[in-house]
Amino acid sequence: MTRRYSFPDGHWDWPVKLTHHHAVRAGNMIFTGGQVDLDSQGNVRNIGDLDAQVRNSMAYMQDLFGDLGVAFADLVRLVVYYVGDAQDESRLLELLANIIGHDVRPVINLINLPELCYPDMLCEIEGVAMRAPDGRTLPRQNLFLDDMPALPDSFSHVVECAGMIFTSDMNARSSDGSVLHSGDIVAQTELMMKRLETALHAVGADMSDVVKINTFYLGDGTADDWEKSASIRARFFSSPGPAPTGIPVPAFPHGGLTTRIAATAVKPGATDAGSLEHVWPDGHWNWTTQLPYRHGVRFGNIIHVGGQVALDASAKVLEPGNMVAQTRIAMDNVARVLAEYGATLDDVVKVTTFYQGNASAEALHENLLIRSNSYTTPGPATTGIPVPSLVYEDMVIEIEVTAVLDR
Repeated sequence: MTRRYSFPDGHWDWPVKLTHHHAVRAGNMIFTGGQVDLDSQGNVRNIGDLDAQVRNSMAYMQDLFGDLGVAFADLVRLVVYYVGDAQDESRLLELLANIIGHDVRPVINLINLPELCYPDMLCEIEGVAMRAPDGRTLPRQNLFLDDMPALPDSFSHVVECAGMIFTSDMNARSSDGSVLHSGDIVAQTELMMKRLETALHAVGADMSDVVKINTFYLGDGTADDWEKSASIRARFFSSPGPAPTGIPVPAFPHGGLTTRIAATAVKPGATDAGSLEHVWPDGHWNWTTQLPYRHGVRFGNIIHVGGQVALDASAKVLEPGNMVAQTRIAMDNVARVLAEYGATLDDVVKVTTFYQGNASAEALHENLLIRSNSYTTPGPATTGIPVPSLVYEDMVIEIEVTAVLDR
């Protein structure tokens, strides 16, 4: 499989030397790293202006797509991390629709945070696009569903393209924007998971077809925050289940909302997907409660690795609070999961890292340089997101990857 990496001349850059590129194309799939409004020296532009930062981030994404032979019309997913409130989110959705065109209708995942990786950065946006290597547009379904979470009709609740399925955020917001079961994470989790089932059924799939889930929930880094809702989510999956990433956040922009989830799945019988292969390396780390998930899931030549952390098999945090040591352990765990498929870190096309920190270059670079040096050039597309806390106390980093096998 031909693999292409993109880092156009004049594109924004980090203030440190890295192996990472801004986008990678492997077969049908195109992944961008988080695009931001930095200049080529790593300085934040348009301080205080969310609209300008969104426009410039999307202009960078458009350059990457053009370099790799695709366009906004090929978008299947946008993931947006932003600093702001519910009003900012509404404006952001309208602005993005105007930029990509109202007929593109990808799924969209929105995560608001108190800060992003550099001071005065207000948004970081990543995209997933799909187009055949020979340039053909791939057939797709873009579905906007009734009785689902509030979403402008310029976006879809679920997209199916060439056997791949992507969902927008499932949560407890009603179609009119109000929050159901306000403040009740148990009731909201139950509703959220039923909605995810409904979205998958709309494109002929079910929960057994999910390969990756990303869950955000109200929390401050203790097991009590997530174990009850995690057990509810787990009831909807049979074992072996998808590769998961779960991240606590201090607040949601919509009052009373406590959790949201997004999924990637594969359509049963997809020609190039084949059967799913789930892995859990011997002696690998575990959670404190029994869950059906696996650390890695492969379908066809695409591998999803759930968030890897510095825990042991008894869910004890290793090297508590030590960012450098935990980053190395997490990267070693990523490599162990990939090795189960005969893959290495150089097969990774996209990496997303959540780390405990704030808007600080020093906090980011402390783990970014270690992660980057784990790859040979050209390295994968990357997104790095600071959060106030992670799932367990003294855990300071969680790293998920997508890899594509050339064989």
